[in-house]
Amino acid sequence: MSAKPSRIFIKGNEAIARGALAAGCTCYFGYPITPQNDIPEFMSTAIIEAGGEFVQAESEVAAANMLLGAAAAGHRALTTSSSPGVSLMQEAISYMAGSELPGVIVNMNRGGPGLGDIGSSQGDYFQSTRGGGHGDYRTLVLAPGTCQEGYDMMIEAFDLSFKYRNPVLMLGDAIVGQMKEPVTPWSPEKIENYGAADWCLSGAAGRGPRLLKSLFLDDGALAGQNRHLQQKYEAMKVEARAEVYECDDAELVVVAYGSIGRIVKSSVRRLRAEGRKVGLVRPLTLYPFPDAPLRALAEKGKRFLTIEQNCGQMVEDVRLSVRGLADSDFHGHMPGNLPGSDDFVEAIVARLGR
Repeated sequence: MSAKPSRIFIKGNEAIARGALAAGCTCYFGYPITPQNDIPEFMSTAIIEAGGEFVQAESEVAAANMLLGAAAAGHRALTTSSSPGVSLMQEAISYMAGSELPGVIVNMNRGGPGLGDIGSSQGDYFQSTRGGGHGDYRTLVLAPGTCQEGYDMMIEAFDLSFKYRNPVLMLGDAIVGQMKEPVTPWSPEKIENYGAADWCLSGAAGRGPRLLKSLFLDDGALAGQNRHLQQKYEAMKVEARAEVYECDDAELVVVAYGSIGRIVKSSVRRLRAEGRKVGLVRPLTLYPFPDAPLRALAEKGKRFLTIEQNCGQMVEDVRLSVRGLADSDFHGHMPGNLPGSDDFVEAIVARLGR
């Protein structure tokens, strides 16, 4: 890595945009929707100044298909939106996964279902980690809880998308996007496109034609492609990671991600100061899900509580991770109410006493 400059005080949305530029993003396509509008606003000038391209598309459908086209040409391309807008992008994301095209999508999750509200939510977990669109496919999913993580994970997202030739989704929310805090910008020493020059559509002068497609009509062809994709998704599991905090002597391990994971960490600190033995596992990747540290803790006899700002989604992956050894209680903070650390202390204490 190059030397890190001084810290800057910025919003999470701007940190994400700056991280994309540091990662070598040359194309941005988007359509306005709250609470991620700071990203296209920033990119509308910053990416042009960096020598890239900015397009405010006529819809989220158009933005996602522009992402597909730029990816096919080998560009590091980005689109960003929020829950209803990302729903409109799902067809193109499925086509990208089927065609094995890299690209980065940011979802600053807002309340739902339907139009919901513009506040924070984690209601898009299932959509993000189960593919979201039609067919058997997966996107890698990163979950920042701080502005710095938003910056850092954007650099990682572009690398992962080219490494696996697969869409990568960053799942944030209104809290992550709208809060302001210090960020230390940095740039990778090298932009690695993992052999994109060998498959991208760059004109066939001096070489044979190339074909990028997600349509396989010959008998057995689609079955072979799906077997190949499943092998790739299995290989992605080495990328799974999580923050494990104060779990060695914990009687209860809380599992929470993103902004909620950060708030829960404050609750854990407070309870630790009171002498209560509670720990935290904060997944940093949602797909692949970091089941190894959870299973290791379950083997030590730990009990679990999953906290999310939804009606219960990630808890299913937690229970799958520890099945046969333990279970997990669930506490859901409903979208539409802004959470604080006090909101989770009571729920944690109630489970500690069982």
